[in-house]
Amino acid sequence: MTRLDAPPPDTRTAAPPSQTVRALLGLRELIVGGELGPGARISELWVVERLGVSRTPVRAALIRLQEEGLIEPIPTGGFAVRAFSAREIGDAIELRGTLEGLAARFAAERGVPPPTLRDLHACADEIDTLLAGPLTDDTFSRYVDANARFHRLLAGAAGSDVVARQIDKVATLPFASASAFVVVQSLDPRARETLVVAQAQHRAVLDAIERRQGARAEALMREHAQIAHDNLKRVLDNQRAITKLAGGNLIRRDAG
Repeated sequence: MTRLDAPPPDTRTAAPPSQTVRALLGLRELIVGGELGPGARISELWVVERLGVSRTPVRAALIRLQEEGLIEPIPTGGFAVRAFSAREIGDAIELRGTLEGLAARFAAERGVPPPTLRDLHACADEIDTLLAGPLTDDTFSRYVDANARFHRLLAGAAGSDVVARQIDKVATLPFASASAFVVVQSLDPRARETLVVAQAQHRAVLDAIERRQGARAEALMREHAQIAHDNLKRVLDNQRAITKLAGGNLIRRDAG
């Protein structure tokens, strides 16, 4: 995986992608892929020449990356790639857990349309099937997709465009998405145990939603985010994991 797990702009209706999308995806790849490390300076002109797009879409892409937190403006003009402390990443994970907990509570209290519940259960069934087999690289990749889909469905089940938009927004923060650290679990001998616990929490949240137990559903989702906190700690203690993690070169290993 050569990207942070933040969802890219939706290009399904744009063929070919717009110049802004090309600039955004190209820049994100340069940063997350490690070519542009922390502190690297980025100017509009350099991006124009490197990616072959015009200045207006480059400017829009840079603003979007600034909003995502990957770059920051510098006094002399242009932008620089940011580094992230463990505390900053932990705060972003905590924020996601709080918002997803709210989504789960709303889903339980307001009720979820049967088709959405069927989709959530089908996604959970897919994860069960994946975890029943050997944990290969392909399994982890498919788990990342299924896990991200489960979390997206849950956000939509809240019946609140406001909450769903905020979850989408926080998921673009570096390393804050639900599957940001899953890929490095392949290095952990406890990987299956961790994934099984996470899946049990998925099932418990679904049960709470169907029983219309809002407080329980919210508490379970906030607890679920703790797995990401634990994964962050393991990454910081394992240089090989940092190397394998998309964007791992952006993590500062200080106290934050």
